[in-house]
Amino acid sequence: MNRMSALIRTAVAVVMALTAGLSTAADVADTVLVNGKVVTVDDRFTIAQAVAIKDGRVIGVGNSEEIRKRAGKDTKVIDLKGKTVIPGLIDNHAHFIRVAEKWHWEMRLDGITTRKQVVQMIADRVKSARPGEWIVALGGWSEDQFTDDKRGFPLDELDKLAPNNPVALQAIYRQTYLNSAALAAMKIDETTADPRGGKIEKDAGGKLTGLVSGAGGVAFIAAKVPLAEKELWLENARKVATNLNSMGMTTWMDAGGRGMSDAHYEPYRMLADRGELTIRAFWTTVRQPGTPEAVDKVLAEIPNFKPFQGNDYFDHVGYGESVYSPVNTQLLSKSGNIKPDDIAQWGRIVEALAKHGLYVNSHVEMENSIGAFLTLYEEINKKHPIKGLRWSFSHLDQVTPAHLERMKRLGMTAQIHSRPLIQGVLMHNVHGERAWDMPPMRMVQDSGIRWGLGSDATAVTPSNPFYTLWFAVTGKMIGGHKVNRQTLTREEALIAHTRNNAFIVHQDSNLGSIQNGKYADLLVLDRDYLKVPADQIKDIKPLMTMVGGKVVYEAGKK
Repeated sequence: MNRMSALIRTAVAVVMALTAGLSTAADVADTVLVNGKVVTVDDRFTIAQAVAIKDGRVIGVGNSEEIRKRAGKDTKVIDLKGKTVIPGLIDNHAHFIRVAEKWHWEMRLDGITTRKQVVQMIADRVKSARPGEWIVALGGWSEDQFTDDKRGFPLDELDKLAPNNPVALQAIYRQTYLNSAALAAMKIDETTADPRGGKIEKDAGGKLTGLVSGAGGVAFIAAKVPLAEKELWLENARKVATNLNSMGMTTWMDAGGRGMSDAHYEPYRMLADRGELTIRAFWTTVRQPGTPEAVDKVLAEIPNFKPFQGNDYFDHVGYGESVYSPVNTQLLSKSGNIKPDDIAQWGRIVEALAKHGLYVNSHVEMENSIGAFLTLYEEINKKHPIKGLRWSFSHLDQVTPAHLERMKRLGMTAQIHSRPLIQGVLMHNVHGERAWDMPPMRMVQDSGIRWGLGSDATAVTPSNPFYTLWFAVTGKMIGGHKVNRQTLTREEALIAHTRNNAFIVHQDSNLGSIQNGKYADLLVLDRDYLKVPADQIKDIKPLMTMVGGKVVYEAGKK
């Protein structure tokens, strides 16, 4: 009996030893970050010191001593040396997929505060460019952000700067400045007809001034800038992703845009399939029908939409943002179109989306349009309940408390954007006193609705998420002019740009906070977001960006 007991004890000991070994191996992290200030943005806004990561996900958050215990002989240990860590920033509404088509030409003016600096940037680009290469800035800036000189860029000045390179400087969606080389390359002369919704400006003598104005004019010019070839387009997509990583972006919801096709999505899909995409892109189908006949074609498509068939790096999530193009509002207009016939066509599409249980996001800004949209949604909800589908409104610059209550009853979310960063002065010119509360961030925050911060980049606002956080906290536009009084605390703004946006992009179980089980998407910052002077928030830069536990950007490294 004693011999049998000894054998049993030995067997139990061996099993326990093997089990302990397996358990320990399972607990060993691939990477640990220690000795930092980890702002988790969990439900309690916990501040920790360290994070353990395995297989792309967080497996431990706590103090440095306990997290060091998760390190094995092959674990990568990163000493944060007191640096602040926050979750990767998520943009709930942007147009980054489209920009890869012409990224090789782009000279971004995001955040530039002097006209003098722009002139120097053009001169520098000319020195490195071959004759005939384009130099373009397709939005993301306005003349009002310049503190030294708010003039535009006259034809003769651009000709002197770049006599042999086509130049196109697009100021948001208002106007584009061209030089003679660009006019020639685009085959625009004094006989060229004005595009719909735009104007090719001429002087008193009928000569071209180099300025093309109006949203239709801007679109007309942008369409004439040459597209990248297939291989270059793929490389552009890589560079767009890296550029966003360098700003602290790890995820965004893409709202598509005019003229987009499968070719625009293919480079990102290809990178995702190869495991080479360094950022997460979730996108909505955009169709923008403009007639009842075009609506019929969309209705035939809707039953075949199959979202959520991709992966956690690239996936289709629903439909948006301009559901029916005649039903629109614009930030620099006082009201939107709510003609009954047009609303009826818009409703046909939205009802079909509800019937098939699909997510939809709608662009809407002005008070009258928000009310009309909600009335339609409430009628549709009686036939095809939408609560649980996470439907969203984007922008909502003139949303009211009553609107927000109606949205909450429908289970909707609100996407608020930082367009005053470069359009704040223009908004005040159009909307007067009301512009101080456009968008009403404080009111939205206090309403209790689920909402998130985003940019609507790249044409109508800068892409950098730290600019968005700075605007939300200070109410200032690029250049320093105060334009909004509906400001937030730093904590509120960060939650809106991370955890809340994870819900909006349908990834709340995976993203948005530094917690066990979620993807290790995080940023190591060059300064403490919670403590730097408010005006320095816009200047914060990631020292390191991590997506899925992989370092995708390190400052100073190529």
